[in-house]
Amino acid sequence: MKNFLKAVVARRLVRTPIGLAILAAGWFMGRRRRQRALRRGEEPDGVRRDDSRGRAVPVRSGRRR
Repeated sequence: MKNFLKAVVARRLVRTPIGLAILAAGWFMGRRRRQRALRRGEEPDGVRRDDSRGRAVPVRSGRRR
């Protein structure tokens, strides 16, 4: 459901130049955040590694403690 809402919001924002700027800024910020996490040896948000095969497995969304 979360991904569906993200897609709907993105489609609405793409229609305007200001919306495109907002999407681009969010994309760059998220990219930098993931790169920093990888440099520190952490997994990016929403992904954990399955120990048995080393493949990426999505993390259940919700509150983290």
